[in-house]
Amino acid sequence: MSDASVTGTGGPLAPAAAPGENPTAPVGPGKVLLGLNTFGDVGVYPDGHPVPHAQVLRQLLEQAELADDVGLHAFGVGEHHRKDYAVSAPEVFLAAAAARTKRIRLGSAVTVLSSDDPIRVFQRFSTVDAISSGRAEVMLGRGSFIESFPLFGLDLADYEILFEEKLELFDKVRAQKPVHWEGRTRPAINGLSVYPPLEHHLLPAWIGVGGTPESVLRCAQYGYPIIFAIIGGEPRSFAPLANLYREAMAKYGHQMQQVATHSPGHVAETDEEAREEFFPHWLGLRNRLGAERGWGPGSRHEFDAMCTPEGALYVGSPETVARKIVLLKRNLGVDRFDLKYSSGSLPHTAMMRSIELLGTAVAPRVAELLSGHESGN
Repeated sequence: MSDASVTGTGGPLAPAAAPGENPTAPVGPGKVLLGLNTFGDVGVYPDGHPVPHAQVLRQLLEQAELADDVGLHAFGVGEHHRKDYAVSAPEVFLAAAAARTKRIRLGSAVTVLSSDDPIRVFQRFSTVDAISSGRAEVMLGRGSFIESFPLFGLDLADYEILFEEKLELFDKVRAQKPVHWEGRTRPAINGLSVYPPLEHHLLPAWIGVGGTPESVLRCAQYGYPIIFAIIGGEPRSFAPLANLYREAMAKYGHQMQQVATHSPGHVAETDEEAREEFFPHWLGLRNRLGAERGWGPGSRHEFDAMCTPEGALYVGSPETVARKIVLLKRNLGVDRFDLKYSSGSLPHTAMMRSIELLGTAVAPRVAELLSGHESGN
């Protein structure tokens, strides 16, 4: 196992928050925490048939175990309600992963709070926290898909107010005090307590942001750590939003929290191998989603541009990906980077190798570059 706390990139050798410790405090200029995200993308067998959802979930457990073994900081699974993604109940998976891992933080990426019950979200994650001995975290968001709204009988016309009110209620529940709340979207609560509580700390709760100032300010209002989903364009263009978050946190009088980003990528032994292995699966996913959303078709030119140092895809050799993460640290001052390592039909074996390289080769190289051991880098 690589010792990521020594390399300065992971810190997972004691990730559970000790009494009084803040697990989402900023890590400082010479460090980046490295994590993984996946939606449980449904792959295909060589004959073209889709891998059953149940098998995808079993493979996810293997991926989480490997991420733990190689010393990565966090493993997150996103909630979706579509045939192309296997994870619809993140906390159930995370509870299973908690029993098979020892150090890695376990969370969602994201939990669609708008279409869920904030009290049940807290209870499920506090249960995962107990099972994992303090390694649970939740990332809250509105999600990039809307299937959960009709599935759970919600009106898309209430998209904004559902998230706003449910976030307000979740924050009151998270405080682990009797809850007093009233709003428009559900009956009022007058002084009820929610169980089980966490043992030593408040539940680490992030807000996932796509890139609007309004979302950034809402996150800062609650004093939560923020994670930017950067899936296109240039990551450095998010610097004004990262700075807005820091300024707003200070304005609201909150203790500073971590700033993180989430981007797709793939690690292999060489740049050419990583790109050739990843491209057809990226293109298939890109065009499938593009057809749903009215985008034009993707191309190799678009892909290659996104793989350059300034692009949003972290695809390449360990050296290339490490240097790109260091550039992200310098441009945005991030405390954490989460790689969305699954992509459509990318095979399980390729994802496992990418996870292994991220922990054993990318993490120590990032630490070396940030330590200043190489002049001019």
